[in-house]
Amino acid sequence: MADETQTLTDLSELGQVAEAATGVSVEAQAEMPEPKRDAQGRSYATGKRKNAIARVWIKPGSGVITVNGRGQDIYFQRPVLRMLIGQPFQIADRDKQFDVVCTVTGGGLSGQAGAVRHGISKALTLYEPELRPVLKKGGFLTRDSRVVERKKYGKAKARRSFQFSKR
Repeated sequence: MADETQTLTDLSELGQVAEAATGVSVEAQAEMPEPKRDAQGRSYATGKRKNAIARVWIKPGSGVITVNGRGQDIYFQRPVLRMLIGQPFQIADRDKQFDVVCTVTGGGLSGQAGAVRHGISKALTLYEPELRPVLKKGGFLTRDSRVVERKKYGKAKARRSFQFSKR
């Protein structure tokens, strides 16, 4: 029993000890995960922003983005929102290579565009796991947790007080 206990003299021995304990090499543990695709060759992810939730499916195609059954140019008419949705593809250098079909509920247009962007980023990492470091560095995989603050009693809004009157 005493000979089973090992001490590390150097961090370089850590990989050897882990391999001996599990039987799997450290290099094999660090491999990229398998792509997750359904029978039609699509990847699915859910994106969220404010009160908006987007269900996103991506598949190889010509770059057509459909939101709630309408084209992105019709649904998101502001160019800023369309640019926001296209950012994950530009960062990953996959412009015009994937078709996107998504359904969005809740929130306003700005929150919905952010939710679609988050969903596209997550679906891209499931379709091609090697894109994860690029998208993670760009901040596209982090859910923006800011939501509207609730209204408090005795206040006009969340923090605004009623107008003070001396008399």
